[in-house]
Amino acid sequence: IALESSGIAYDMREVSLYGPGGKPDWFWKLNPRGTVPIVTMDGENDVYADSELILDAVGDISEGILARTADLSEEERTQVSKWREIMSKQLAPVGKSAVLGGSMPKLRSLLKEMNDMVVGPYLCGQRMTLADCAAFPFLWRIDQDYGIGGNGEEKLRDWLDVCLKTETIKSTVVRSWWWWW
Repeated sequence: IALESSGIAYDMREVSLYGPGGKPDWFWKLNPRGTVPIVTMDGENDVYADSELILDAVGDISEGILARTADLSEEERTQVSKWREIMSKQLAPVGKSAVLGGSMPKLRSLLKEMNDMVVGPYLCGQRMTLADCAAFPFLWRIDQDYGIGGNGEEKLRDWLDVCLKTETIKSTVVRSWWWWW
């Protein structure tokens, strides 16, 4: 989402995560840990093998609909940081628990808290930020399985609808997927 929304030209190469042959040698040379995704910039001089680091790198050089991090106000940067922290430290473990048969009330409670943080139309206001890029995949998948928009989740529903009308986000939605946390 961040790459699509940044307006930066890029090439994408998919690798097989499992199965015969596994990941290709060129991939292991770039990232000995074998995790995905990875992004290389400046040829292969800069390798980012962590989603959060990739978001930071793309946010620094965005030329598209995604607001460049340096162009955000201090308040917007604070909001983006808060959203990204909630996604990684709260929603990921609570969502994983719910998906694996854990507590749906905890997930609903967290969604209501997040709902109160939505500024609109995007999470942090008028511009798409890295918060939207980090949050959309998780919240879209939750919406697909459990629905978002009930009592106390209306702002999240409106935000999801805005995202699904944003071409650079809409173009990244993959209908066949599996849960990853």
